[in-house]
Amino acid sequence: MTLSVLPLPSSAPVKPRPDPLASSFATTYAGVVAFIAVAAEGSFARAADRLGVGRSAVSRSVQRLEDQLNVRLFCRTTRSTTLTHEGDLFYARCHTGVDRIVEAVEEMRDLREGPPRGQLRISSAVSFGRQVVAPLLGEFRRAYPEVSIDLVLSDKPTDFISDRVDIAFRNGRMEDAEIIAKQIIPMQMLVCASRGYAQAHGLPATVDDLAHHQCINFRLSSGRICEWEFKINGQLRKFLPNAALTYNDAELVLQAVLAGQGIAQMSGYLICDALRTGALIPCLAQHAPDDRAHYICYLSRQHLPSRMRVFIDFMTAKIRAADLQCLPDLAILAQLVPA
Repeated sequence: MTLSVLPLPSSAPVKPRPDPLASSFATTYAGVVAFIAVAAEGSFARAADRLGVGRSAVSRSVQRLEDQLNVRLFCRTTRSTTLTHEGDLFYARCHTGVDRIVEAVEEMRDLREGPPRGQLRISSAVSFGRQVVAPLLGEFRRAYPEVSIDLVLSDKPTDFISDRVDIAFRNGRMEDAEIIAKQIIPMQMLVCASRGYAQAHGLPATVDDLAHHQCINFRLSSGRICEWEFKINGQLRKFLPNAALTYNDAELVLQAVLAGQGIAQMSGYLICDALRTGALIPCLAQHAPDDRAHYICYLSRQHLPSRMRVFIDFMTAKIRAADLQCLPDLAILAQLVPA
């Protein structure tokens, strides 16, 4: 009895089928563009003028395309250039796709250079977004009705890529070198108390005096308590008081201070109106830090669509004109401090 041994299957890897787009894109694209231009103009010379290249470059691109397709696309004579039957078929299938590419290019150009339109996704810290950014959006939309706004309020750091954010408002110090940060206004930080609290408990004369006062803290989105910062003899000093109250919302901190429940260090934009009316009284202003700011941020200066450019310019101008600074008024405000 003879046993036949079947051959083992070949272990040679199966070669993947080549991707025709990846393997021939450069030749095909240049060739198709040249082919469409020649077919539309009826001449290699006029096609070259239209494309802004030499006639020989157009001829080479078409020749490579014909070699790739293994067909003749044009009948060429010294007097005329006409499509072959295969050329007619190829043109009928190609020009629609090229027209769509041209339309897409024109649409992108229009978005950058034409009237502002499209959607903007904007990110901001909760309190700044609610107090400063949101009230300006109605006026912006009246000026640019074809631009829609998606405003996201969050105290977490903005991730432009994963959050698909176009423009972000950031507060504090900018340490991210990968984004464009345009300063809008300085970010003033001031310790304040209500008139009732000042009358009942007095005001701290030094940073060390804060240990004897009912302080109200702000908890960051990370869970960490925000330290109070002061500039003393040109040096930054951080202070973390024992808090009578702690909130993770800046407006709740303000409401508690206005209610006389304690003192807090707060941003100038949040307290400027209350300072001017005398509802709040400043203290330790001579030690207010001066290295923070409010910024409008985006990823790149290049190829900004017109909707982004007008939004950045509009918000910068409006916020700067809003008079959100409180420190220049302190000489007057200091007169309001009760004896």
